[in-house]
Amino acid sequence: MNEGTGTTAEEETARTVDERTAKTVDDEGIATSVEVSYPADLSDWGRDIVEDSPFRAYLKKAHDEAHVGDAWAEFVGVGCCGDTLDVPLHVERVEGGHRLGPETSFTFTVREACDLPGGWQVQSADGPTT
Repeated sequence: MNEGTGTTAEEETARTVDERTAKTVDDEGIATSVEVSYPADLSDWGRDIVEDSPFRAYLKKAHDEAHVGDAWAEFVGVGCCGDTLDVPLHVERVEGGHRLGPETSFTFTVREACDLPGGWQVQSADGPTT
């Protein structure tokens, strides 16, 4: 018996296992915040689309979970002047659990450029085919 807590060794072991189980359940819970990066060469128009509330809502529907290191290629449209095809987004940080839910918030940061195609060429015959 533990003199300080008044519990037996078996009870202490069971409590430790319960604490670990509770932590595991919390780890699998809803993410409170997800930080996503986009490349520095994403146009201002593309940044406006990615950081707007409709796109944030789309990410919650398109992805069940977020883990640091996930890479998501997301189409953000070509706009009236042509802008981008798929934008490579990277999950940089996740707070809370990993599942995305209605209360999950997104923040965005810029990372190094990646030669993202864009501009008028996207809509032309000379544009990228992939």
